[in-house]
Amino acid sequence: MNEYFAFAILALTSFFTLINPLGVMPIYLTMTAELDQEMKKKTALKATIVSFIILILFAITGQLIFKFFGITINSLKVVGGVIFFLMGQDMLQARLVKTKISEKEVKSYTNDISITPLAIPMICGPGAITNAILMMDTAVGNYALKGILIAVIFIVCLATYLILLNSTKIYDLLGETGNNILMRLMGLIVMVIAVEFIVSGLTPIVRTMLKI
Repeated sequence: MNEYFAFAILALTSFFTLINPLGVMPIYLTMTAELDQEMKKKTALKATIVSFIILILFAITGQLIFKFFGITINSLKVVGGVIFFLMGQDMLQARLVKTKISEKEVKSYTNDISITPLAIPMICGPGAITNAILMMDTAVGNYALKGILIAVIFIVCLATYLILLNSTKIYDLLGETGNNILMRLMGLIVMVIAVEFIVSGLTPIVRTMLKI
């Protein structure tokens, strides 16, 4: 029981901090400023549904992709850890993550902003995708853990939708300072998760190299 609870907490905190709906919120507000309330709701709903589907697809097919390209999960843990660390560092300095989107790109996506850039890569970025693959690898052979992972991804996407839906109220309530503080806290959590991934990925690689 403790194993399932610990896995659920790790999955919940890692996905929430990597997706970072509070960080997506200002961009969402900017991009939907000219839309009416109904269109804003549809945009947020479509973006979170697409993100959920993509994360589940990568979580399920991640191992097949590894086998096809001859990639090991330990290598992905190291690379994923580096990505997480850089993302966490940017969040710790309370600025938008570089791997997600630039200000210039925001203006270029006007036809369907719910898919690009909101769903990809704002909500469902490389960090969240990598995390889905790694967490599913941890749950291999355990259907209960897989069920927990899928449920957590759903919960985080639902929370993201609700946050975007109420983004105006939340942003006004927290203010710029409050949003910066929250982003820094989430950045610290992401960096801690990054170190764990790097250590767990490097350990077996070093042991293989040294034939321990």
